This record gives sequence, C-alpha cells and structure tokens, in this order.
Amino acid sequence: MALAYIGLGSNLEDPLAQVNRAFVELSQLPLTQLLQRSAIYTSTPVGPQQPDFTNAVALLDTHLAPLELLDALQAIEQAHQRVRIQHWGPRTLDLDLLLYGDAIINNERLTVPHPYLTQRSFVLYPLADITPDLHLPDGSVLRDWLAQCPPDGLNRISPAR
Repeated sequence: MALAYIGLGSNLEDPLAQVNRAFVELSQLPLTQLLQRSAIYTSTPVGPQQPDFTNAVALLDTHLAPLELLDALQAIEQAHQRVRIQHWGPRTLDLDLLLYGDAIINNERLTVPHPYLTQRSFVLYPLADITPDLHLPDGSVLRDWLAQCPPDGLNRISPAR
C-alpha cells in the first residue's frame, strides 16, 4: 500500500458541494481507504480571472498503482462534468495526485510530486492540516515550504476531519 495525497479544487457549480462529494467518492475507490481530509479552504485563483476556488487535500492509503489511481481520479472528475478547455481555467472539480509515497514520477501522463506543490498555499496549508511534519521525496520538509508561502487569499471555511 502507498500513502497518496490528493489535492481537490472546484470553482463552478457549488464548489463546496463538489469537494464534499469528491471526498465521498475518494472513500469509495477500490483497494483504497480515505484516511484523512484537510480543512476546506477558499482561495483566489491562479491564472485567468475567474471565481474563487474551494480547495482541500485528502490522504489515501491505496493498493492502486500511480497510473491506476490517476485514471480513477480522472473518472471522478468526469463524473463531475469536468471539461478541460483552458489551462488553469475554471472547473467543476480538479483532483491532483500530489504525492504517492516517496515516489518520484515523471512521464507524459503524471508528474509526482506535483510540480507546483511547494508554490501553492492552497496545497501546502491543507497538507499541513493532515501531516504537519511531512517530508517530501526530495528530503525537504513541508514546514520549511510553508514558511516561504504566505496564505495570500486563503481562508479556512471548515475544520479538518
């Protein structure tokens, strides 16, 4: 089994409901257990002007291989009517595989750790809700990245569970 951290984001069609529904769907993935979920936050968007995002992070314990997990995440996105029209554009649901154990993966379909993980407050702060002492595969520590990433535009709207 591998511990996998999943970033959740939505800014269309009742984003809070989209994220909460995605948590339920993540808990129902085969060979996978939802261990924890971060607080839910709102954040200002990266990229073009659009509505604010609702974001969170889930911690999964999974027997799925990384690409199998990616396929399962994309199937959940599709069930939420995810349409990929614009890079960093609005979306009903975005599920990003942030970390998969200590794996470093770089192929045409998947990059793990997620390439922007250490630069995004809407990822770092929810990760810290779950595992504040997390060490990334390169040996760096989450707390050090948090110290360099102010929570600009990030607001907690619900507690971690």
